[in-house]
Amino acid sequence: MFDASFRRHLTAPLDRVGGVLADRGVAPTSVTLLGLAVGVGACVAVALEQWWLGILLWLVNRLADGLDGPIARHLGPTDLGGFVDIMADFAIYGGMVVAIGIAQPEARVACLALFLGYYLSGSSFLAFSSLATKREVAGDGRSLNFPAGLAEGSETIAAYVIILALPAHTELLIWIWTAIVGITFLQRIGYVTRLLRS
Repeated sequence: MFDASFRRHLTAPLDRVGGVLADRGVAPTSVTLLGLAVGVGACVAVALEQWWLGILLWLVNRLADGLDGPIARHLGPTDLGGFVDIMADFAIYGGMVVAIGIAQPEARVACLALFLGYYLSGSSFLAFSSLATKREVAGDGRSLNFPAGLAEGSETIAAYVIILALPAHTELLIWIWTAIVGITFLQRIGYVTRLLRS
């Protein structure tokens, strides 16, 4: 929903920082793996109910995810880098849900529903990405072609910050976020169906 606009505003500053890091020999995959390690730390912090530490590490993880792409564009993107990047994203997105479920047993059913929503939504855009390549559908420069939806990267960042900042309302907030992810899945199914029928 807000992801394209959010990324547009951040493209120039991230590109500048990415250029500096690339000039200093920093490899994009190194940044991805460092972000993954920080993300694992965020998951551990959340599982231990260290909510504000979890938020801080989550934001650092997302910053690393925002920087590896610009570095790759300066040095030349690789398929391996794109693969590692999406795998790291999925690992931390899912890991945070597991961590919340560990910390808040009463929210476990909601977390399971959210996991299913991620599975369906992620499957839809991964399948679409391969079809988009086959049909030469223009993308936005990322390794995978993402059909737009209500819940994208920027929205996920905000959702996790809100969920972690309000642990007394975790279950309700997870259900709300699950509904938003579900709507995104339906949006993507609709988009892909229209594309394939055209």
